[in-house]
Amino acid sequence: MPQVQSVLDRVGNTAQAVKVLADAGVIRPMRPDKVVHMASTMVRWGPTPAAGYSVSAVRRPDKVGIVDELGTLTFREIHERTNALANAWSDLGIGEGDGVAILCRNHRGFVDATVACSKLGANALYLNTMFAGPQITDVCAREKPKAIVYDEEFADLVKDAGKRRKRFVAWFDGESGPPTQPAGDPLLEDLIQRGDSADLVPPAEKGRVVILTSGTTGTPKGANRSQPKSLLPAAGLLSKIPLRAEEPWMVAAPMFHSWGFAHFTLGMALGAQLVLRRRFDPEGALSAIAQHEATTLVVVPVMLSRILELPPETIDRYDLRSLKIIGASGSALPGPLATEVMDRFGDVLYNLYGSTEVAWATIAQPTDLRAAPGTAGRPPFGTIVKLYDDDGNEVGDGETGRIFVGNELVFDGYTGGGNKAIINGLMSTGDVGHMDDGGRLFVDGRDDEMIVSGGENVFPREVEDLLSHHDAVDEAAVVGVDDAKFGQRLRAFVVLTGGAGASEDDLKAYVKSNLASYKVPREIVFLDELPRNATGKVLKRELASDDVESSPRGR
Repeated sequence: MPQVQSVLDRVGNTAQAVKVLADAGVIRPMRPDKVVHMASTMVRWGPTPAAGYSVSAVRRPDKVGIVDELGTLTFREIHERTNALANAWSDLGIGEGDGVAILCRNHRGFVDATVACSKLGANALYLNTMFAGPQITDVCAREKPKAIVYDEEFADLVKDAGKRRKRFVAWFDGESGPPTQPAGDPLLEDLIQRGDSADLVPPAEKGRVVILTSGTTGTPKGANRSQPKSLLPAAGLLSKIPLRAEEPWMVAAPMFHSWGFAHFTLGMALGAQLVLRRRFDPEGALSAIAQHEATTLVVVPVMLSRILELPPETIDRYDLRSLKIIGASGSALPGPLATEVMDRFGDVLYNLYGSTEVAWATIAQPTDLRAAPGTAGRPPFGTIVKLYDDDGNEVGDGETGRIFVGNELVFDGYTGGGNKAIINGLMSTGDVGHMDDGGRLFVDGRDDEMIVSGGENVFPREVEDLLSHHDAVDEAAVVGVDDAKFGQRLRAFVVLTGGAGASEDDLKAYVKSNLASYKVPREIVFLDELPRNATGKVLKRELASDDVESSPRGR
């Protein structure tokens, strides 16, 4: 019977996936010759970036696929450009199984390099644009890419990593003359203009993508991920977030990270017009949404905070009536911020929780965020989420446990070796959390961030969320530091709201009046801003050092 039930579940999921994909516009009636051509392309390439733009070049050749600061590109142009780049790289000795490191902001060069890798069967390694030179050197030494594609602004950062590797410049603005660092590195655009735009033969082995973990608590690891075997994962996400085909999406989240990359790949499947800007500017994002009538804004939570910091009259200057979806992920979304965003822009906010290793786990829809601010939501179909204690036993509703996830997108292990813990076929996210009686997940923090103070277990997220609800507090982070008496003690870092004042004693009293006394931070440090990475995650390893200086604003 279990085997029969498994078959029935797969059939049910497939039927639901077909309906979701049809509702989203992925599946729709078209000319028989196009159907045959598209089907043949999908069979040859599989669900890969190579297939995404090849299929769109057949289905919607003259529709705009990318808008960036250089202008627009149609799907036919993207297909032909990436053919030309892949053929040029092949002539230079880059081929199946080779690694290509990509250090790019959000622009056409990122897409060109990614799709060309896919057409060659090469493995794309995405580097964080906020890495320092030594980090880039270390990652490349470990991952051993054959080539590095970089924006010219990062030339100094790739000097050491680029030694004895092929190097290509993806974005060059021309303001400082020809590229000089390192001298002579060819522009992708020149390779594309000279390359042969003829279609390539699909590689025997599909290329992989390697997305680096955030490295907020240590050295970033490479997460090795195969291409999905079907469109089921995409359908699962679309069942919770109502993205639609051939609509303009403003992708502000960095595409080198899982959340931005997910929308890049979904955009290919849906034929979306990707509106890209190299740097996030809160007013510039609103302007782009209004100009292109974008229906979707893809962000990390700190970007929402920056938008809400704009004067109301600035926000009101832009016509945002087209905006139906704000998709947020990449770091924790505080409950107060979710409510503020929906009060300002309507109930259009969707919050996705996941990790580099498992992709997505749960999605909170607007109704969830209204009913239970701070929730990470529920799993979409095709994804299983369970909570286990330290002995591998499943915990009940309301009880804290380690979060484990199963879906078609879990990674294949770290490129340097090792994996996440697995229980009953489900993979750990590295976080702990609990479920409410409505089946909604709440993430309490990292499982390695649990602080034992005087024999009591404390998860920083609970204290952080409470402090963030204080009228005088804009944002907060809590870490554990060594203590001779208690083993560890809590230290909180607080950024005050503009013009607001609160003392250390005020905030301690506030925590004590709402939580157990052992959860009250022993110290509160006031900062002008929290250190963050490119996806908005707080860099707690920096806060845990003794070099952080308090801002004079706290009183």
